Amino acid sequence: MIYTPLTKKAMEIAYQAHHGQKDAGGVPYIFHAAHLAEQMEGETATCAALLHDVVEDTDITLEQLQQEFPKEVTDLVSLLTHDPKEDYFDYIRRIQKNHAAAVIKLADLAHNSDESRLTGSCSVTEEKKAAWRRKYGKAKEFLTEKEKTPPK
Repeated sequence: MIYTPLTKKAMEIAYQAHHGQKDAGGVPYIFHAAHLAEQMEGETATCAALLHDVVEDTDITLEQLQQEFPKEVTDLVSLLTHDPKEDYFDYIRRIQKNHAAAVIKLADLAHNSDESRLTGSCSVTEEKKAAWRRKYGKAKEFLTEKEKTPPK
C-alpha cells in the first residue's frame, strides 16, 4: 500500500466508518478493505479500495466523501457502491466499463470468495456459500472477459 496524506485520510475514514463491523467470518471488517488496498497501484485506486464499502455499509454518504477526496476517488467509490434496488449484474456492467473499478471489484470478489475466511465459529451455511460461489464466479468471469454478456 502506498502512504500519502490522501491514503492516510482514506484509512482513517474507513477505519472509523467500519468500527465494530465484522465480516461474514467474524473478522473486523476493516481488514477486508485493507487487503484490497494492499493490492492496488496508485493513490486513487488505493483510496477507492479502502473506501469501497463505506457508502454501501455505513452512515457515511458519497456527498461527505466528495468534500474530502478528489473526484477521481469518489467516482470510483460511486461505481463500486451497489444500490440494493439495482440488479447485481447491471451493477457489474457499470463497473466493467471502468478499468480501475474493475480491478478493485475483482480483488473484492477474490477476497469475498476465499472460503478460508469462513472457518471456526462462522455461521454461514453451505447453501449460502454455494450461492456466493455462483454469483461471484459469474461476476469474475464477466469482469475478466469483456466480450461476454453478463448472465442474468
